[in-house]
Amino acid sequence: MTLPPPHAQGLFRLRRQVRPEEIDQLGHANNLAYLQWALEAAVAHSDQVGWPAERYRSLGAGFVVRRHLIEYLRPAGPDEQIEVWTWVTGFRGASSLRRFAIVRPEQSLILARGETLWAFMDFATGRPRRIPKELQQSFPILPDEETQASLG
Repeated sequence: MTLPPPHAQGLFRLRRQVRPEEIDQLGHANNLAYLQWALEAAVAHSDQVGWPAERYRSLGAGFVVRRHLIEYLRPAGPDEQIEVWTWVTGFRGASSLRRFAIVRPEQSLILARGETLWAFMDFATGRPRRIPKELQQSFPILPDEETQASLG
């Protein structure tokens, strides 16, 4: 997975501090914290482009996780400042692929990277639903060569 440049249009960056309750017995952020940070950034990005939870509820549909993939590269320590970078690489039918990286910003060091394949679901039926064009157009796309294979 190639990372976009730090100021690419469509790249959302969420800065946060590693909290004490996210530290495991080894003295660094636990694996689930990385996943939580990726989800937190995805929700914040959606809010930023005009799609908060209320808007999805009014539509009667929203995204649910179909698959997560995380590669852990380096630990994050207690009280460390990190950034979660996230971007949408594409939409197809009822699917959307979002990539993310957990970064130590002072050194531009990648701590973890991964992707989430999202399925757009109808809340009433629990079945996949085509992602509306209006929603797709709200998210700038940062495509990469791996997107089509990951969406398939």
